[in-house]
Amino acid sequence: MPQVVENWGRLFGNPLLAEHAQYNREEEAQLAAQCIANLNPDQHTAFDRIISAVTTRSGQTFFLHGPGGTGKTYLYNTLCHNLRSQNKIVLCVASSGIAALLLKGRHTAHFYFKIPIICHKSTVCNISKRSHLAELICKADLVIWDEAPMQHRHTMETVDRSFRDLRDSDRPFGGLTFVFGRDFQQILPVIIWGSCAQIVGACIQRSIL
Repeated sequence: MPQVVENWGRLFGNPLLAEHAQYNREEEAQLAAQCIANLNPDQHTAFDRIISAVTTRSGQTFFLHGPGGTGKTYLYNTLCHNLRSQNKIVLCVASSGIAALLLKGRHTAHFYFKIPIICHKSTVCNISKRSHLAELICKADLVIWDEAPMQHRHTMETVDRSFRDLRDSDRPFGGLTFVFGRDFQQILPVIIWGSCAQIVGACIQRSIL
C-alpha cells in the first residue's frame, strides 16, 4: 500500500497554529542573540520588562513611544525572535499595510482581528469562539501593535472587549500581554470635519485602557 507522505494531523488541524509552529527554534535563537547584543540601554530595559510580563503571564499592557528611527521596529522583531525560539506565539499587527511589512508577521490589525470598519462603545470583533482564530488568540503569548495612535481609541477598546470574551477573563485584553507603539507627534486618528479637541479625544491616550 502507498505510504502516508503528508502530516495529515497538521493539515486538518488549526492552520493558524501550524503557521506559528513552523519557525526554526535554533535559527530564531541565533537571531535573538544577535539582536539582543545590539540593543541600547533603553531598548534593553523595555525588552526585559516585556519578556518578564510574558514569562509571568502578568497580562500587562505597554506603550513603546519614540520618534522615527529610534529602533521601535528593531525591538519588536527582537522580541519575536526571542519568544519564537521558546516556541511561544507572538501576533504582530500594524495599523497600516506599509508598517505591517516591517514586522515579523505582516498583518494589519483590521484584517487579522476582524475589526469592524466602524467602531463605537459596544462593537466587538467578528470572531467566533469556535474559530481557528479564537483558538490562536487563546494560546497567544504576546501581541505587538505598531502605529497604534493613528487608530481611534474605540478600535482598541473593541479588540479589548473581544479578547476578554474569547479568553474568558475580565482583565485588559483577556490577560494577554499587549505592546502598542508609535510616536504621538505623527498622524493622529482622522476625524472628518473634527475639531482639535475631538481628534485628541479620539486618541488612545484618552482611552479607559
